[in-house]
Amino acid sequence: LIFLRHHINDDLKYEYLTVENPLELWQNLNDRFEHLKTVVLPKALNDWSQLRFQDFKTVSEYKSTLFKIVSQLKMCGEVITEDMLLEKTYRTFHASNVLLQQQYRLHGFKKYRELIGSLFIAKQNNELLLQNHDSRPTGSAPLQKVNATSSDFRGGRGRGRGSGNGRNQNFLGPRHNNSMKWQNPDTKQRQNNAGQAQKRKGNCNRCGMEGHWYRACHTAKHLVDLYQASLNEKGKQI
Repeated sequence: LIFLRHHINDDLKYEYLTVENPLELWQNLNDRFEHLKTVVLPKALNDWSQLRFQDFKTVSEYKSTLFKIVSQLKMCGEVITEDMLLEKTYRTFHASNVLLQQQYRLHGFKKYRELIGSLFIAKQNNELLLQNHDSRPTGSAPLQKVNATSSDFRGGRGRGRGSGNGRNQNFLGPRHNNSMKWQNPDTKQRQNNAGQAQKRKGNCNRCGMEGHWYRACHTAKHLVDLYQASLNEKGKQI
């Protein structure tokens, strides 16, 4: 009696408050709700006939809806076997996945959970492939890392041959350390010439932007073409 009262609705508790025999309470509840099977069964059968795997965006949504309908059918006394679950899924694949459906059939699954497990794995693999494709479409080149500019203007390379090697730093001379007195004369002369050229020319001759030299320019080609075209237009106006 305590168990039944604990699991029924509060309104029913008050309605059957005077019933002290658990068998009498069970019969009263059965008489009251037995007719619900006649209401639930037709709707559950209709939902089962209309259920299609292709109508769901994810495998989880399909699985949840399927077992909800199956639970209602079993509650009404219907028998749902593993073969019925497998066949329901196979037959409702999208028309574009006919070959995929045939492959799953040939795999010979005996239990529905085995098929669902394979569908989950396939879904995860497809998402991974799509992410890799979206990150860099087919035929596109990988993004190149832009090297930071330094005071070494030999060829416009941001990384000098001695930037990561202590032995070569002494050979090339100091770059950002003012405490060292010795410096390669040729390097100092190139820096002075480059500084004078930068003052005369101002921006990068290739793209027109500040902060880097022509040989160290990594601006996209279509932007460079636009800048060069604008220079040609200015020349014609002059």
